[in-house]
Amino acid sequence: MKLLQYVVDGQTRLGMRTDRGVLDVRRAAEATGDAEDAPKDALEAIEGGEAAAQLLRSLAERAPADAYLNEAELRLAPCVTRVNKILCIGLNYRRHAEETNAPIPTTPIVFCKFSNALSAHGDSIPLPRPSRKVDYEAELAIVIGKRAKYVPTEQALDYVYGYCNANDLSARDLQMRTSQWTLGKTNDKFAPLGPYLVTADEVGDPNDLRIRCLVNGEVRQDSNTADMIFRCDEIVSHLSQHMTLEPGDVILTGTPEGVVLGYPPERQVYLKEGDVVTIEIEKLGTLTNVMVADAG
Repeated sequence: MKLLQYVVDGQTRLGMRTDRGVLDVRRAAEATGDAEDAPKDALEAIEGGEAAAQLLRSLAERAPADAYLNEAELRLAPCVTRVNKILCIGLNYRRHAEETNAPIPTTPIVFCKFSNALSAHGDSIPLPRPSRKVDYEAELAIVIGKRAKYVPTEQALDYVYGYCNANDLSARDLQMRTSQWTLGKTNDKFAPLGPYLVTADEVGDPNDLRIRCLVNGEVRQDSNTADMIFRCDEIVSHLSQHMTLEPGDVILTGTPEGVVLGYPPERQVYLKEGDVVTIEIEKLGTLTNVMVADAG
């Protein structure tokens, strides 16, 4: 399934992308008498597990024609909201570590973003006033499906609900100011997610997906998740040894080579007002945002 969220009258609604259009889950459930049981948003769909998934598939088969919407007319929300944790893995692509002259990590580098950083496909992203070096980072995001603690690597992907595109936007001058990266990583809207949350069964092997970033139509990153130093199952297992992962938690798995930081200083041209940044990952659709001045 491909789930998405969109905004109607200031409220986030759950949709499902189908060949007939976007299923308005709320409208379909009301029409079929399933309003009490149907998930209201992506987190409820995740927490509902297989029972919720079966109901969503059933709604798509039974829904009246007017329960389907034109995706192009929707104002999308992040594909996951009400997130408990946004965990990120740094320097997790071998060639990215090499281009930045960083040593290959021997254990995952973990940092966090917060909920203020969430944004959606189509959103404008404000460039923070204190920074002059905002960079793009195409990333595969893992969305946890059930509570995970001390999970062995060989079982870790059983705890994954699905995957989505992410852009780990980074203000490099703020990030590198101290040994803690937080101020350069969790600026407002610096974690676009979407447009879809694609269930794990539809994605297959997350460690073999083409991943790209384009800026104003120019390809800047073009790689494959196979270049990850720590694979998705290893990441989930590692994090679960140190904290309990909850349904809806989001894990950004690192970015491949091609970021601005990896260029020689004389060729570094960071994002500016009006730049359009697009993230494409195989099977997950296209996530596009435009950079704008921060109006405050």
